[in-house]
Amino acid sequence: MFTGLIQALGTMRPLGGDRFSITCRNSSDAILQDLAAGDSVAVDGVCLTVTDVLPQGFVATASPETLRRTTIGQQFDRLVNLETALRVGSKLGGHFVMGHVDGVGCLQTVEQTATSWEMAFTAPDAIARYIVPKGSIAVNGVSLTIADWNPAINLFKVAVIPLSYAETNLQYLHIGDWVNLEADILGKYVEKLIQSGTHRGVDAALDAVTPAFLAENGYL
Repeated sequence: MFTGLIQALGTMRPLGGDRFSITCRNSSDAILQDLAAGDSVAVDGVCLTVTDVLPQGFVATASPETLRRTTIGQQFDRLVNLETALRVGSKLGGHFVMGHVDGVGCLQTVEQTATSWEMAFTAPDAIARYIVPKGSIAVNGVSLTIADWNPAINLFKVAVIPLSYAETNLQYLHIGDWVNLEADILGKYVEKLIQSGTHRGVDAALDAVTPAFLAENGYL
């Protein structure tokens, strides 16, 4: 499990087959501290297992399914976002990111404002149903808040603060670039419970959640 708060940038290169080397830009990067074989590292939002530790990086493997569903096989000689797994007791500054990418999206627009960079991405249908305004989404492993959502064209917008923009590979994206997307795991569990909870009175509970109920309890 990860938080979506990027710790370092690295360069990914193929080693043949399903093996890849990831080299950190700086030998002092926090991600290299205590890194060991068997650890999980999110590489552009994709959870990979470390097989070998290098002086300034590590070697990891990716399954055929991972290569098919993500941009990992296309990231050679480009900077990738890196984050080690969340440790018990650590601060959770972003949101729960599993490192299980749901699909890829495409950057449509980027605009610098006085306080942020506003970026718009398209999302596949498999992710679109979990997208809600003010909800969370991971873009290349970066925890972001959805600022706007257009369901008619599956387009969502995020506002990336200067710190996140400067310390992640979002700053190097160009219009038309593909990114890894992971929807919020909480939405997936809610969907599962609703679909399987008919015999436990879930439908009745949902019927009680009316606009009047939401307004009375301060949600509207």
